[in-house]
Amino acid sequence: MNSPQLSDDRFTQIRDLIYAESGMYFADTKKYLLESRLSKRMEEVRLNSFDEYYYLLKYSPKKREELSKLFDQVTINETSFFRNMPQFQVFEKEIIPEILKNNNAGGQRLRIWSAGCSSGQEPYALAMILNELAATKAFKFVPEIIANDISGAMILDAQKGRYKGYYLRNTPELYKSKYFTKNSDEYIISNAIKVMVKFSILNLLDEAKTKVMRDMDVIFCRNVIIYFDDEAKKKVIGMFYEALRPGGYLFIGHSESLHNISRAFKLMLFPNAIVYKKE
Repeated sequence: MNSPQLSDDRFTQIRDLIYAESGMYFADTKKYLLESRLSKRMEEVRLNSFDEYYYLLKYSPKKREELSKLFDQVTINETSFFRNMPQFQVFEKEIIPEILKNNNAGGQRLRIWSAGCSSGQEPYALAMILNELAATKAFKFVPEIIANDISGAMILDAQKGRYKGYYLRNTPELYKSKYFTKNSDEYIISNAIKVMVKFSILNLLDEAKTKVMRDMDVIFCRNVIIYFDDEAKKKVIGMFYEALRPGGYLFIGHSESLHNISRAFKLMLFPNAIVYKKE
């Protein structure tokens, strides 16, 4: 039996539907990639043609559920703890001390947003850093870490807090020994760190839900906007700007840039890391 073929017209319809719902954009050159990911979902739901699958996404009573599963399939959720260590070092040694120094009120609330958090490695890493800073007693603050992702499956994995050793390959030994318990071939993150992070499902283009994200001191959104076209990027970055407090900071992926996307932020250069600041 021949495999179903994704026609150009149907590709455009499904691509545009994904874009409208999530902001993720597949250029014409990525048709083969989308076709491969769609085929996996079609196999799961036992459909034999892309036409049938499109109608499932568009008109079925289960379309929201299937869209969520499709987003799980088309996003690349490869990450690890402390991925791109220089950014975490700047966060720990430069950004957080600067924010706390500029607010002399003891016990201030420090709000961190991990947007597009995948299976939780990034926000948990941030929680470890903040926990260590709090233990020094050099600063008084109450950390609040909010983490979300469009993928429900990733959020469930994040809440479990169980990881294969591969995902800890960049983790400093201090954190690995202090905040993880090894169980067979898995590492289980400590409850002290788990309770510091509040996870939820969020589509960054959902204005009704993102408008409540306000008064953030730092936003991490790394390797997420690469999925968006320029229009969606401008919308999301503008939303981040509104979500940040004056003097707040935005981290994006080390290979990403706000060039031609936004001039609202001040570019901050650090050794091996770039950060954007809301003046």
